[in-house]
Amino acid sequence: QVQLVESGGGAVQPGGSLTLSCTASGIIFRANAEYTWNWYRQALGRERELVATSADYGVTNYATSVKGRFTISRDSAKNTVYLQMNSLIPEDTAVYLCNLETKLSTIERQYKYDYWGQGTQVTVSL
Repeated sequence: QVQLVESGGGAVQPGGSLTLSCTASGIIFRANAEYTWNWYRQALGRERELVATSADYGVTNYATSVKGRFTISRDSAKNTVYLQMNSLIPEDTAVYLCNLETKLSTIERQYKYDYWGQGTQVTVSL
């Protein structure tokens, strides 16, 4: 059973920083597969929003609202993805969820798998 466990959330004042981590267990990252880590967030009363993406070959993408403030990184040896959040603002308050997308391509077909963490609360306020 693949499980993603998140940590690092908490309460911080505007302008502060937090680092989130998400560790996957029950999975071995294979060289012949493609892996994409994503961080989503969902604020109370709002729809889930894609915040940052880390794909193979060092490709990263960020939502406009966090570009320049957040940094996504991953350590495959530790099966872990991180989200470094700087210059936090109240609008960043949300439950943050990590997501792992896997894709294995063969000459016959393509296999896709999708895993989610449980979420960790980030609160930015005075």
